[in-house]
Amino acid sequence: MKLVIHPNYQLIKDSILNVVRSFDTTGFLLTKGSRNTIKIYETETVLLNVKSFKKPNILNQVVYKYFRDSKAKRSYTFGLKLIDKGIGTPQPIAFVENSGGLGLGTSYYVCEHINAKYTYRDLVENPYLENHEFILRAFTQFCFKMHEAGIEFKDHSPGNTLIDVSDSSVNFYLVDLNRMNFHESMSFEMRMYNLRRLTPKKEMIAVMANEYSKLYKEQSEDVIFEELWKQTSNFQEKFFRKQRLKKKYKFWKK
Repeated sequence: MKLVIHPNYQLIKDSILNVVRSFDTTGFLLTKGSRNTIKIYETETVLLNVKSFKKPNILNQVVYKYFRDSKAKRSYTFGLKLIDKGIGTPQPIAFVENSGGLGLGTSYYVCEHINAKYTYRDLVENPYLENHEFILRAFTQFCFKMHEAGIEFKDHSPGNTLIDVSDSSVNFYLVDLNRMNFHESMSFEMRMYNLRRLTPKKEMIAVMANEYSKLYKEQSEDVIFEELWKQTSNFQEKFFRKQRLKKKYKFWKK
């Protein structure tokens, strides 16, 4: 077992090891998917959010062991980079890698758990959410700051930004961090492409384009809206085409 832990959290090293060793039978289940499971654990000093990545297939066991960083390690490394660049994400605490027969087995990413009030998906699904437009504009400012820092968040989808709202502020936190690129700068096309998966709603795209244009002076609001709507429409078309093909495939398998 390989454990890398943030220097500020060395005192809970034993707690993290116990969590990983008993992960299958302990903890409060937050999310269980086909590939990953997320659980919450209490310690004396911090509430832990622990993401378990399932054992890769045989080929990727070797790839992640010898040629490419594991998803857990990338999540930890990218999380630290985000914080260094002033972009919100739950505090990275540790990552753990277990070796299998050929290479990497299971792995875990540990960060601080944030009890956020919303995700971006709530903005999409509930247009009557309190302070909806204010939060959406603040989120657009957050995205602009991320782009200015050269951060390409490749899983920039509705569920992967936590939104913490208080009486005086709105804070955003990126999660699901294992797919990112860091650039010296990002072109206009890269920026709009990065936002394509967030919402299919034209009225939300209009608000985001308006707010982005206040910060990005290289293109007009009309051009920003047209490009963002084009990228969004292209993504939606590809997404639903893929869904239709899956349904056909399942039908013919019966």
